[in-house]
Amino acid sequence: MTSAGDADAAGVNDPAGVDEPAGVEEPAGVDEPAGVEDPAGAEDPATAVDPVVAGIAAGYAFAGQALDLGAVLRDGRCFPGAQVRIPLAMLNRHGLVAGATGTGKTKTLQLIAEQLSAHGVPVFLADVKGDLSGVARPGQANDRVEGRAAEVGQQWTATGFPAEFLALGGLGHGIPVRATITSFGPLLLAKVLQLNRTQEQSLGLIFHYADTKGLELIDLKDLRAVVAFLTSAEGKAELKDIGGLSTATAGVILRSLTAFEAQGMADFFGEPEFDTADLLRTAPDGRGIVSVLELPAVQDRPLLFSTFLMWLLADLFHDLPEIGDADQPKLVFFFDEAHLLFDDASKAFLDSITQTVRLIRSKGVGVFFVTQTPKDVPAEVLGQLGSRVQHALRAFTPEDQKALRATVQTFPKSSYDLEELLTGLGTGEAVVTVLGETGAPTPVAATRLRAPESLMGPVAAAELDAAVQGSALHGRYAQAVDRESAYEKLQRTPTAGPQAPEARSEEPPSLVEQVVGSGMFRSLARSVGTQLGREITRSLFGTARRRR
Repeated sequence: MTSAGDADAAGVNDPAGVDEPAGVEEPAGVDEPAGVEDPAGAEDPATAVDPVVAGIAAGYAFAGQALDLGAVLRDGRCFPGAQVRIPLAMLNRHGLVAGATGTGKTKTLQLIAEQLSAHGVPVFLADVKGDLSGVARPGQANDRVEGRAAEVGQQWTATGFPAEFLALGGLGHGIPVRATITSFGPLLLAKVLQLNRTQEQSLGLIFHYADTKGLELIDLKDLRAVVAFLTSAEGKAELKDIGGLSTATAGVILRSLTAFEAQGMADFFGEPEFDTADLLRTAPDGRGIVSVLELPAVQDRPLLFSTFLMWLLADLFHDLPEIGDADQPKLVFFFDEAHLLFDDASKAFLDSITQTVRLIRSKGVGVFFVTQTPKDVPAEVLGQLGSRVQHALRAFTPEDQKALRATVQTFPKSSYDLEELLTGLGTGEAVVTVLGETGAPTPVAATRLRAPESLMGPVAAAELDAAVQGSALHGRYAQAVDRESAYEKLQRTPTAGPQAPEARSEEPPSLVEQVVGSGMFRSLARSVGTQLGREITRSLFGTARRRR
């Protein structure tokens, strides 16, 4: 196992970046469990002599429950009595964690996730680099961690948190996460297959046809079977009245599916399908379970995993009831490498993201987008993010300078020179503004962040595997199944009694020939609207659920 102490000694995974303790006394009156402390601004004489710091501290002195991020920085000095916090009730108003590579974004996620769990809020984390698994194990104290804790007024205690480890399609160390093609929907699949707008619309038509015929698209071979039929002489008539499917477009879709499968991606689609309700669980001690989606095995397929993250979020939106504003969220969902989701996205796709983010708040789900600069997130989405944790930005090129200026313009007015500040922040430091308890933005605060209390680094692969084997979810999702679905139904022929043996061997029939020759399909084709007794409803992304 890679220890936090070893990582810190090597200058890796250390969120502090602090060489010596500041010798500041810990704030008094701290008696809350789970490592969540009250601010002590009124007791810090250093705060009182700087009216700007005092004003910032007042803006974060919330009456209700809140997460502690760190202490205010001003003119290179840290003020442990001026605590920067996020009200727990505002965590469903979404947020952004941004900053250049190596500035501490991952540790910020870990810090926030720990405190959410301690408050009984489940958390979902996408672990792209494989270094968030340590959230399940207590951290290790060392001089740098203790120095950071002293500087920011943190009572640091090594603590592990209840965690579940997931893996897309079972590739990697985790419970397999799969989706059926039917529930994944046409918009998300078009994004994965990198289809253009026309091809995306045609794919939507194919899904609509399969829905109305009661043809379940469980995996890739089901979808290929339906596309093959609809491009056959007999099948073309099926879509004639609703626009039709051109042979050229169908060919592109089929080739994209073939290439997609050839890249080893077929395992992500199938059954048993992951039930996103399993992300909402709490541990027996009342703490929220931190679901960590392990992505190192698929980090070279960013388009795939980013779209799968959106499927999880869209599925939650589809299923959860409206609850309005609550004292705390049902789930906080961290969407890492968020820029991948928006790159080359169609207008329909972006519109769906915008609507999902806007509406899922009232269902108790908070979403934090994690990326390098705010410009990676479309303005329509950025405008809905209530909390901002902006780590350092680089300004080496004219494009960097432009991004820096654009970032500064997205912050409320403050006493800081943000262009200078954002390029000079150290690792584990950030500029913060959140929504206060009244819904108004808090003052902009340069912040030295707290150290996570869990292990700042990965746990060993053997330990991950043991945790997966012992999970209550293992028996439900570990073994893939392949029940009868569209492919099998389209191949089925009516019982015609025994047939004479072939006089000679022949080439096996092509997929199109199998489908066209299917008596079962002819029966289905004559029964437009047949849905096998179950109706498919689709949400903003065209995602669907038949069973719950």
